[in-house]
Amino acid sequence: MVRVVKSTILDVPVETAWDVLRDFNGHDQWHPVVAESAIERGYPSDRVGCVRRFHLVDGSELREKLLTFSDAEMAFSYCLLDTPVPLLNYVAHVRLSPVTDGDRTFWHWESRFDTPPGREDELAQMVGENIYQGGIDAIRALLEEQAR
Repeated sequence: MVRVVKSTILDVPVETAWDVLRDFNGHDQWHPVVAESAIERGYPSDRVGCVRRFHLVDGSELREKLLTFSDAEMAFSYCLLDTPVPLLNYVAHVRLSPVTDGDRTFWHWESRFDTPPGREDELAQMVGENIYQGGIDAIRALLEEQAR
């Protein structure tokens, strides 16, 4: 099983970062690889069990299901249902915590998944850099722009 972990400090209060990240359907507004996204069946994006169907800029379609969600803990988890990439049994967790030194945010993004034999490093790199680091960089830029 592959484990990918990315974490960072954002120079905004945790509530500010959570306002953006809590929207399970909002990643098309900030992630550079996501072109469009919609929650199936018109469910709210913070309802455990809702499914987001989205397209990447390359035209690929994915579906992910919200497994857990907590405003109190500023955390959620989700799994992949359908993807053109062989990330098997993929489950991810996102958690924000306050950094009281400077009123900042600690963001932890982690996943575990299986891959076809021999593709572990390639797919871990793709998730860690293209998805997680790309998302972290985009959120940081968005929050900096909002703060101006």
